[in-house]
Amino acid sequence: MDQLIQKIAVFALPVLFAITLHEAAHAYAAKYFGDATAYLQGRMSLNPVKHIDLVGTIIIPAVLFFVGSPVLLGYAKPVPIDFGKLRKPKRDMAWVALAGPAANFVMALLWLIFFILLQAMHVDEAFFTEMARGGVYINLILLAFNLFPLPPLDGGRVLTSILPHKYAYKFAQIEPYGFFIVLALVYFNILSLWMVPVRAVAELLLSLLVSPLKILLT
Repeated sequence: MDQLIQKIAVFALPVLFAITLHEAAHAYAAKYFGDATAYLQGRMSLNPVKHIDLVGTIIIPAVLFFVGSPVLLGYAKPVPIDFGKLRKPKRDMAWVALAGPAANFVMALLWLIFFILLQAMHVDEAFFTEMARGGVYINLILLAFNLFPLPPLDGGRVLTSILPHKYAYKFAQIEPYGFFIVLALVYFNILSLWMVPVRAVAELLLSLLVSPLKILLT
């Protein structure tokens, strides 16, 4: 029980930051490209309470965690976006969608820098080092998962934006069934064929970005 409580404590802050900044990034990008819907509804906020969904953010991940699921799925309260209000809806949809995963990449970078600084300062407190590791892990998981090219995930929005109008319209019709398709892909362990290489690429980019700092501190 003590180990469980410690694990929850280690991951609580990284998860809250990850989902909050992911959703806030969507809202900021939408406002920048012309849609103030999320802003007017108070969703362009760094307050985690604004983005937490009781079922998707707390109950589903908790149940999967306690039953020992190898994959933890969950979701935050989606940011309301009226794509029709964007200045160039088809193009700007991709930028708004990419803002969330981009925020997760930046957060993964910051957690990694925090971890490197802890090592450089010879901080041996396991709680902080594990939290830093958890921050990198959680954000890369969210990044890879959300970039999967299936609506309503961010990657699906990007693909819809790229496809010609005729095919984009047909592809977007998958959205009502997207979550169930993702569940099936997770169940049959097919989603890992996407998640693993995307995470590997992201980890490589992170390693390249922090290499000057590592050299400086050695």
